[in-house]
Amino acid sequence: MSPIDFIKKNKLEWQPSFCAEISDTLFGYRGALIIQEGKRLSETKVMPPKAQAKQVIMISQSDKIKFFACELETFGYFELFFEKYKDYFDADSLNLLYVIDLDADGIFEYQGIEFSAFMLDESSVWNEVLDYFSLEKGDLKKLSSEDKLVKIYDEIASTTFESTNKSFDEMKALMGSTKKTVMGAV
Repeated sequence: MSPIDFIKKNKLEWQPSFCAEISDTLFGYRGALIIQEGKRLSETKVMPPKAQAKQVIMISQSDKIKFFACELETFGYFELFFEKYKDYFDADSLNLLYVIDLDADGIFEYQGIEFSAFMLDESSVWNEVLDYFSLEKGDLKKLSSEDKLVKIYDEIASTTFESTNKSFDEMKALMGSTKKTVMGAV
């Protein structure tokens, strides 16, 4: 089963903005993914998720995620997230977590899968990913949604990743009380 089939079958999509094939072998998803469901008020009415991976950018091939980036409100959601989606990650996946309550960046391994975690206080995952891969918004502006994701995927192969390796416990110790800064009109 592909990651997107799993997500759809288990109704784990939340406010998707894009969900389609981006090439003959790749599938793209942008939106949020449910980590912990909201309270079910009736058969048809459910409250918003208690926990979610927000601003997800996911590119999958066959039954594995090749690229994954998201915002987590707290690093405390990571284990719940991983437990739900772990079957779709492998050692070749590139995984970027932008976490609001981290006080430092780091690369850590969890059950054989490597994750790069970064502090996020006021930007968006999309902007951070573009910066990470040194892509200019102007270069992507005229591209279709599919081509934007393909461009990011193509950059994965040519990027060298550097950060300080930490254990999972060291990453958990970096959790602080930082809240996301809301920018713009109030």
